[in-house]
Amino acid sequence: MNLNPPVRRRTVLATGTAGAAGVGLAGGVLPDPAEAAGKRYFRHGVASGDPRPTKCVIWTRVTPTAQATPGSGKGPKVTVRWEVAKDARFRKVVRRGTFSTGPHRDHTVKLDVTGLKSGRRYFYRFVYRGTRSRVGRLQTAPARSASPRNLRFGVVSCANLQAVWFSVYRHLAKRHDLDAVVHLGDYLYEYGPGEYGYGSDNVDIRRHDPAHEMVSLEDYRRRHAQYKRDPDLQDAHARFPWIVTWDDHEVTNDQWRGGAENHDASEGDYLKRRARAHRAYDEWMPVLLDGTAELGDGTRLFRRLRFGKLAEISMLDLRTYRSEQVATPAIDPAVSNPHRTITGKVQLRWLKKSFVRKRALWKVIGNPVMITPVTFAQLPGELVDPVSSVTGIIPTDGAPYNVDQWDGYTHDRQEVVNFINNHHVENALFITGDIHSAWACEIPNDVGSYPLSGSAGVEFVCSSVTSNNLKDITGTPSRTTSIAVEQVIMADNPHIKHLNFDDHGFSVLDLNAKRAQMDWFVISDRADRDATLRYQTSYVTRTGTSTVQRADGPVAR
Repeated sequence: MNLNPPVRRRTVLATGTAGAAGVGLAGGVLPDPAEAAGKRYFRHGVASGDPRPTKCVIWTRVTPTAQATPGSGKGPKVTVRWEVAKDARFRKVVRRGTFSTGPHRDHTVKLDVTGLKSGRRYFYRFVYRGTRSRVGRLQTAPARSASPRNLRFGVVSCANLQAVWFSVYRHLAKRHDLDAVVHLGDYLYEYGPGEYGYGSDNVDIRRHDPAHEMVSLEDYRRRHAQYKRDPDLQDAHARFPWIVTWDDHEVTNDQWRGGAENHDASEGDYLKRRARAHRAYDEWMPVLLDGTAELGDGTRLFRRLRFGKLAEISMLDLRTYRSEQVATPAIDPAVSNPHRTITGKVQLRWLKKSFVRKRALWKVIGNPVMITPVTFAQLPGELVDPVSSVTGIIPTDGAPYNVDQWDGYTHDRQEVVNFINNHHVENALFITGDIHSAWACEIPNDVGSYPLSGSAGVEFVCSSVTSNNLKDITGTPSRTTSIAVEQVIMADNPHIKHLNFDDHGFSVLDLNAKRAQMDWFVISDRADRDATLRYQTSYVTRTGTSTVQRADGPVAR
């Protein structure tokens, strides 16, 4: 085994074609030579997000002069025109307007388009100095009173640009059947070159810009810009609206409300650093903060998005309000201290209201870190370090808690579980990222008496887009070393029905009135720009059961 000691816990862990071609001929968009010229001004693509029945956010970034590079603070104030149409040729424009931008907002353009029809597909673009951006495609949510036959979402997390190519996004963009993409955090990473790359040797397949850890506002803006120059990510943004939340790396590793593992005094005041990161995130992501697309009106990211009577998605923020992680897992009773929190009091009350809202069948929780409890008995000694490097679950002393996840905040978790039970909540479904591996789990009411005590809900965890997993850390072939580890974990935790530590990819969550199913798709070598895609497995939970079973195959496209 090639085991290099981790620099930091999550330094080795876990936690475009232009225009119509990018949106896709199958999507009804034809090539437009004028859009190729748009790369001069619209270098970072287009994006949409937070779809609602009559509204959706649209986004781009304009580069009006050669000096107006991201983070530079240079360039003139300019006006960009935007259009939303029923058709890809923009013969039936339904909304249009102008937007003023400049260096004060890093020349980003973000607005909430209103007055749209529910459950409809639209096309959008931007125009500057007569030059058009590529065309993006968005889809509004069903009306609140609608009963859609099904909903289908792409699910992704943990995309580290230094650790290779974004083939996962390329394959995701080829699909034509998704209502939206849900990104569960670690959209980008803060590390500088050499700190967190490909495999145990941290090889930089691509080098981060700037070439150091991001700390300043300029740093965060430049890093966001670098990620959005990736053609595969641009295609995925142009194809679907995205629903996003942050985890820790959008600021820095293992952050909590007053600091972070990857922050020290030499990097200045932590809260100022976080404010700069949140500012850049608000500028560069197609997301509502404090319920608006405006800048500077707040940083509340947790929010609900309704999709008719079938589903409501509640996106959590589990970094901004949490207490500091305990230093001594398992032997520190603070993990259960009722005064410690992962959600914060306000967000926890809000989450409870999400469960008791009777308006939607599936209560889907966009959950940045894993809520399912994980405990251990015997794990081969030579595998303790690599498993800990990937998951953070087992420190070298063998303690059973990952204190960066809900296992380190057990009072909050038990309060959620008790609330679900006391209010007879059905169809609570957590979809989760962070841990660079694929899981399908039941969330026990009581771990010690499971399965007799039953479960409060279900958790489906997606694998990482690129960030290192177990085989990457150990340097062993896929489906070799990891199999023994997975078997031990599942034997010690019978509520865990599926676990895969080896693969990178995306998931597809399909919801209907009878069941929720997660399909996992994985790529070949992530270092190959032409990596291929294959279907791996599927798990399903039936309405009203809070149990998980393996499905026969993926949902039909």
